[in-house]
Amino acid sequence: MKTIIHKANSRGHADHGWLNAWHSFSFAGYHDPAKVHFGALRVLNDDTIAGGMGFGAHPHDNMEIITIPLSGQLEHRDSMGNTGIISKGEVQVMSAGTGIQHSEKNKNAKEPLKLLQIWLFPDKKNVEPRYDQRAFDLAAARNSLLNIVSPMGSAEGLTIHQNAWFHLGKLDKDLSIIYELKDKQNGVYAFLIDGEVTINGERLEKRDAIGITDADKLEIEAVADSEILLMEVPMLR
Repeated sequence: MKTIIHKANSRGHADHGWLNAWHSFSFAGYHDPAKVHFGALRVLNDDTIAGGMGFGAHPHDNMEIITIPLSGQLEHRDSMGNTGIISKGEVQVMSAGTGIQHSEKNKNAKEPLKLLQIWLFPDKKNVEPRYDQRAFDLAAARNSLLNIVSPMGSAEGLTIHQNAWFHLGKLDKDLSIIYELKDKQNGVYAFLIDGEVTINGERLEKRDAIGITDADKLEIEAVADSEILLMEVPMLR
């Protein structure tokens, strides 16, 4: 088993006033040659967007994009004609493929919006762009691991063009749980949204992360009430 630890305060940080962004991997003006990607996982941005503010229309291509609101409401528009509001408990996926444009805005004028935006390299290029979003019953993540993203063709979760699985867990203090990898050739990047846990013996606090490869399972113990996101992804060998 191989592990890498990314402490919360080691992430890249950019405060633009309207946007307070923390980057787990090299992004925009932040570059760390040791943190370019973890396998197919290219971007993990932890963003706080001020009331009424957001990103104007901008392009993407050949990337699988997953957005997970943590609080507040995200207003989305794109060049495929999709419009909508995404709130906590919902997840949005886009396959940028041959190219899309989209805008993202905090719907609420007075309350901040907090979200995670994640980019994965796709397993095939130049696919037809697609969009999907779904509301999940977060009660199903209580002391369990709720599947929210899966490979194309799967029956569970929102599907993407990559051999990847995402799970959310809301774990009570002292709970122990095991995550078994779906594909033993993959790695897992675990991001602790809140709380305190140990994973395979390594202690993590709020917004810390651990990347684990060459393992077939993760043993997770909640030291405090915790919320965690597990991202199992190909390692692009």
